[in-house]
Amino acid sequence: MSWRMPSETAPHDRTWMAFPRAGETLGEGEAWQQTGYQAWTDVAHAIAEFEPVTMVVDPSERERARRMLGSHIEQVEAPLDEFWMRDFGPTFVVDDSRPGLLGAVDWIFNGWGDHGWAEWKQSAEIARFIAAHSGAELVSSVLVNEGGGIHVDGEGTVLVTETVQLDPRRNPYADRQRVEAELQRTLGATKVIWLPRGLTRDYEHFGTSGHVDIVATIASPGVLLLHRQPNPDHPDHQVMRDIRALLETTTDAAGRRWTILDLDAPTEIRDEDGFVDYSYVNHLTVNGGVIACGFGDEKTDAAARNVLEAAYPGRKVVTIDSRPIFARGGGIHCITQQQPSVRQAG
Repeated sequence: MSWRMPSETAPHDRTWMAFPRAGETLGEGEAWQQTGYQAWTDVAHAIAEFEPVTMVVDPSERERARRMLGSHIEQVEAPLDEFWMRDFGPTFVVDDSRPGLLGAVDWIFNGWGDHGWAEWKQSAEIARFIAAHSGAELVSSVLVNEGGGIHVDGEGTVLVTETVQLDPRRNPYADRQRVEAELQRTLGATKVIWLPRGLTRDYEHFGTSGHVDIVATIASPGVLLLHRQPNPDHPDHQVMRDIRALLETTTDAAGRRWTILDLDAPTEIRDEDGFVDYSYVNHLTVNGGVIACGFGDEKTDAAARNVLEAAYPGRKVVTIDSRPIFARGGGIHCITQQQPSVRQAG
């Protein structure tokens, strides 16, 4: 068995999402809750312009989901407590020696380190549910991991973060060698690049402790898109300078040094809870398009679109206001999970 996670830019059969439901993440108050429902719906509708979307819906939200999503978004019911599909859903893989076979890696999900506030036990079952629904072969893993904690190029390179995979609340007995061996078995990793940490806000009470998908992504073999915080008053200004310096010393699995394309953060650096982690890196590539995060900053939203258009030639970039998603702890990439086409996985 030789599993490989394709690049996110490879053709997709569909994108999976999970519809919000009442709880800690959605928040309190009808008006505030509606911003969450609407943001997830806006992302689903944007993706559906490019490829099919399947939304997992908790039974308690059946009627709302039907009303908001419409008939062109496939809806399947399963119990949910969280709705960050990237993190608790399966990571899809292929086996190049068996064309047409789709695999679904079922990481152990424990609510980003079993935080006291996290409700996660129902969502931890969703990877198996989706594997069965999609006809994928289940690839069980003993690693506590989330899809937002990895990025791949489809050619053996994997980006991870020391404070995620080596988090003692996740994997108390793991070391780099054990993690790398598991990533090789499940994703086909031949070169694992360890970032020392993630963005500052990600270490606060509701954070993931450093998910890479808000820091860096691989746009194409040898090309990195990297978050940059230009404002020296923001702690991530130095964090990202250090991460960039580290990445400049590394190569991908093929031995290429990186071409690094910077994605500048918007000018807003604070909200009512402190320094924000607004990042254009947290986008989703889809068939013929890119669903990009927007932050109500016309100048930097447009600049990010220009960088993304250059990084993904031939794809249409669509910007969705992601502030209601970031206010709940993530972005567009965090709430989506691509299912690659086994006919054209690359």
